[in-house]
Amino acid sequence: MNRSLVITRYARTLVKYVADTGHGDIVASEADVLVRALHDVPDLSRAVQAADDVVSPFDKKKLLQSALGNRMSQELSRFLTLLNRNGRMSMVADILRDFIDLYYRSIGIRKAHLTVVQEPSERLLQRLRALVKQKTGDDVRIEVDIDPSLVGGFVFDIDDYLLDASVKRQLDLIREQFIERNRRII
Repeated sequence: MNRSLVITRYARTLVKYVADTGHGDIVASEADVLVRALHDVPDLSRAVQAADDVVSPFDKKKLLQSALGNRMSQELSRFLTLLNRNGRMSMVADILRDFIDLYYRSIGIRKAHLTVVQEPSERLLQRLRALVKQKTGDDVRIEVDIDPSLVGGFVFDIDDYLLDASVKRQLDLIREQFIERNRRII
């Protein structure tokens, strides 16, 4: 079966499960922590993706639980047991990432990512929220990252839409134009 189809099916299953239990926000926040941990700690990711004869399914689940500070909701615990039993633990990061997106969309919230040079003003955040609400009808949760290399402006990423209004991007475009002009001269 196609890997992306498997990932989507498991993510949808978890969305339905948390909708029945009413603990979606808790599981989504735990899933977000796990996705970040799996991304930021390569050894954790390798251990979870390792073959079962190298790292036992029980140990994989314990590693993920320790990434949450040994506090895991019953729903997520049961779901990880299902992934272990079905041999899908190597896909856990992708499944949880899809789950987070599907869950928030199911409750009318979109997740967005804003990268700025310094802490954004509340006015900018409100304008972005209003823009998303106007275009989609959904509320938005904006995750903010600080990146001084942008020089100025911001980069806003939501779904498949990327708005790069950074000074760094403008300088890159100017540099590309100069390089192209110089190629034509020679």
